[in-house]
Amino acid sequence: MEGIEIESRRFPIGKFSAPSSYSTEDIKKWIHSIDHLPGALRNTISGLNDNQLDTPYREGGWTIRQVVHHLVDSHINSYCRFKLAMTEETPVIKPYYEDRWAELKDSRNAPVELSLSLLEALHSRWIYFLRTFTDDDWKRDFYHPESQKKQELYKVLALYAWHGNHHLAHITGLKQRMKW
Repeated sequence: MEGIEIESRRFPIGKFSAPSSYSTEDIKKWIHSIDHLPGALRNTISGLNDNQLDTPYREGGWTIRQVVHHLVDSHINSYCRFKLAMTEETPVIKPYYEDRWAELKDSRNAPVELSLSLLEALHSRWIYFLRTFTDDDWKRDFYHPESQKKQELYKVLALYAWHGNHHLAHITGLKQRMKW
């Protein structure tokens, strides 16, 4: 039972499963999810004090503060990857060590408002960009050297819709368990 609980805290909405195809409705749903993440995140952490923000969402996991900063770090990288895929033929993207980024002093200590504001602006720009895509644009791709695979943009869009909800669920789950 303990293993199931640990896994459910690690993946509170389940592990990501890449779609093999997509519909116009899927694209709209994924864009909607990305569009609403900054507001949902702001509402979810509103009123939390520094001790609460510095509480890990699970044993061995990141603190809420680190999760907030990680979302910006990750989504900035994704935004750039989308831009590269739209302007180059199957560009090779630069991976980064998200775990190392989360341990940097700014991720551990910076006020969350810095990342909340940045996430709001980034997502506004990203959503504006995504809404210009044609059906063929969603099939564009980039090459990820870690996985050694091409990744089509519709799959990456689905991943980042999941990613935001995944980390939001880490925070809401912790708040429920702690009765905050």
